[in-house]
Amino acid sequence: MNHYETVFIMTPVLSEDQAKETVSKYKKLLADLGAKTVHEEHWGLRKLAYPIQKKTTGFYHLVEFQAPGTVIAELELAYKRDERLLRFLTVALDKHAIAYSEKRRKLSKEKKEVTA
Repeated sequence: MNHYETVFIMTPVLSEDQAKETVSKYKKLLADLGAKTVHEEHWGLRKLAYPIQKKTTGFYHLVEFQAPGTVIAELELAYKRDERLLRFLTVALDKHAIAYSEKRRKLSKEKKEVTA
């Protein structure tokens, strides 16, 4: 099983419920394809670097998962068919990226504990 990370940007005209529904749709698709979700983050509404489809903001969401390589083609095909998504990017993580991701999660967890 390979380690992957995917980020997708949803259109800003979606309501919070529609954005959550879109995220759960892709999490379910990954689970149905045999992927194991390792971590996910909702980055919220952010400004885009350049306009996409005349929109200047979008809802960002990151999902880190483990899956066989055949899953990526099916996942990205589903992304391409969805009009609610502006952009997406899926990358395979090497051992250094995995270590960095774990370190980042640990630091963010510690930061949340300190503020609470």
